[in-house]
Amino acid sequence: MDQQYIFNFKTDIYNIPITSKLNNPFSIGVSQIARIAATEFQVFISNESKNWTYDFDIKRGKMFGVLVIQQRDNTYAYLGTVSGKLSRTVSCDQFIPSVFDDAVGDYFMNRGMTKLTEISDQIKMTTDPIKLALLKEKREKHSIALQRRLFENYNFSNLSGNSKNLIEIFEQCNHGNPASGAGECAAPKLLQYAITHDLKPIALAEFWWGNSMKNEERQHKMFYPACRDKCRPILEFMLEDDLLYERRVGV
Repeated sequence: MDQQYIFNFKTDIYNIPITSKLNNPFSIGVSQIARIAATEFQVFISNESKNWTYDFDIKRGKMFGVLVIQQRDNTYAYLGTVSGKLSRTVSCDQFIPSVFDDAVGDYFMNRGMTKLTEISDQIKMTTDPIKLALLKEKREKHSIALQRRLFENYNFSNLSGNSKNLIEIFEQCNHGNPASGAGECAAPKLLQYAITHDLKPIALAEFWWGNSMKNEERQHKMFYPACRDKCRPILEFMLEDDLLYERRVGV
């Protein structure tokens, strides 16, 4: 386990009530311990972002997440990460990384994207209608195949230690094909790291940092539930429907 990903609480949490059951990620409620972790993580982001080329005052904000965990020695700490990526040139060694390993299959994703770019460049230079139609069909088929292979290499573990990729998870719950970007949100990344490193998930919270999205209400530092189209099938598999207990009370 990489200790670089573990954030120790700076706040005295001795008298903070901590439940042993993970909160429902799709509920709007945020526990006190999760709020403390988020506040500390926001200070970290504020300081760390000074070294990034990503300006949150100019570019669109991002969703971030924290997961309070109980370690093997029964002490509490938390993990943190960003949904998706800030940009290709920005990284943070203390954020929980993507579940997908870029190096898998001899960097098949990078090679596949390069090929897509080459086909797109050919399309821009082609005036013959028949050749143009064939190139567009080729690009579409390549894109679909590449995305499917990508989803097949997003592997998530559940609380029992079983593993499934995104294709299997979405097929199992009859949600069709995974949405673009599925698996890159903060919640599944945080839970995957915790489950595979014997860290007990205690409290999860996601918040927006930076400018609002166009046509959507996203406010700086405000908490939001996990997204349903991308995350619900994944989290239900990972938590083995453990989060469903709150549905019975109308959440």
